[in-house]
Amino acid sequence: MKNEIGKYYQVSTLQALALGYSKPVVTVEELLRHGNMGLGTFEDVDGEMIVLDGKCYRAGDNGDVVPAENERGVPFASVCNFVSDRQEPLEKMDTIDQLKEWLTLRIEEEFGLNSMYSVRIEGEFSKVDARSESGTKAHHVTLKDALSVTQKAFIFENVRGTLVCVYYPDYMDGVNAAGWHLHFLSEDRILGGHVFDINMTRGIADFCRVTSVEIRIPDTPSFDTYALKSASKDEIKSVEQGKNEE
Repeated sequence: MKNEIGKYYQVSTLQALALGYSKPVVTVEELLRHGNMGLGTFEDVDGEMIVLDGKCYRAGDNGDVVPAENERGVPFASVCNFVSDRQEPLEKMDTIDQLKEWLTLRIEEEFGLNSMYSVRIEGEFSKVDARSESGTKAHHVTLKDALSVTQKAFIFENVRGTLVCVYYPDYMDGVNAAGWHLHFLSEDRILGGHVFDINMTRGIADFCRVTSVEIRIPDTPSFDTYALKSASKDEIKSVEQGKNEE
């Protein structure tokens, strides 16, 4: 059944992924029945996911992007049926922090800080600093520890493309990443990854306010062996916003 507008369909929780639950919960094919834009990862944290225009892409650990197979497993993702309800032009943004501040001010203007948002930014970038990773079969190994081995960072220069931006409010921290979470996909659909930093020349942002969420919880017995509240917020923050460097 198609997901209605204004609703996120989320697979598992970020707490579970952070603690090492990277087994498949749904397939790519099932995920796409619930949304046409969003982000996530794949079974065994084997690459970064970008869902755009109803298609799912997987960024490998070198930043190269390929279409994700319908049968590939998904342990964590957040997608919605994106319909723009507001469009804003962007001037030059020198850093991702500057962009996130601009995005937050835009949703604050509509009294939306306690809502969720999906934002699509089409832009020209002099630099996109990103990462992806290869998979690891180990379970109950924290995401931070896994990425310390498998993660690779790369920089795209002078590129056009799309930022897929997901916003969850602070009170939902752990269900997903509080604040802004950004993935990039190049215009030619061959480069992408999880975004650490950007330098954007210009762009156009389309906003979609999201006011409900459906969470698909894993139904395997092993999921109940994870103490989700023990997930470290500091580790989650370091994985989402930093390069996991010691």
